[in-house]
Amino acid sequence: MLFMVIERFKDQNARAIYQRFRDKGRMAPEGLSVHGSWIEGNFDRCFQLMECDDLRLLQEWTMQWSDLAEFEIIPVSPSKETSATAYAVIDRETGPARKA
Repeated sequence: MLFMVIERFKDQNARAIYQRFRDKGRMAPEGLSVHGSWIEGNFDRCFQLMECDDLRLLQEWTMQWSDLAEFEIIPVSPSKETSATAYAVIDRETGPARKA
């Protein structure tokens, strides 16, 4: 399952986050994958797309960083898969779209 993780640096202390990351790495448990990471220009937040099959792995990871950051974890689905699901429902309700 995919998750958008929004990490808010406590006290806007990105320096402490980067220090730990340089010293210890991401500290992600086996089975937790990171697909990308983006930092807000003012160092307030980090946005990460992460994947795992067991939510406990994500919980374990956030506990290792909870002294320096607060987390919002949002389950997400790729747009392509979501649109396929939506079109299937629409087609059941109204019939397939006709091409002109």
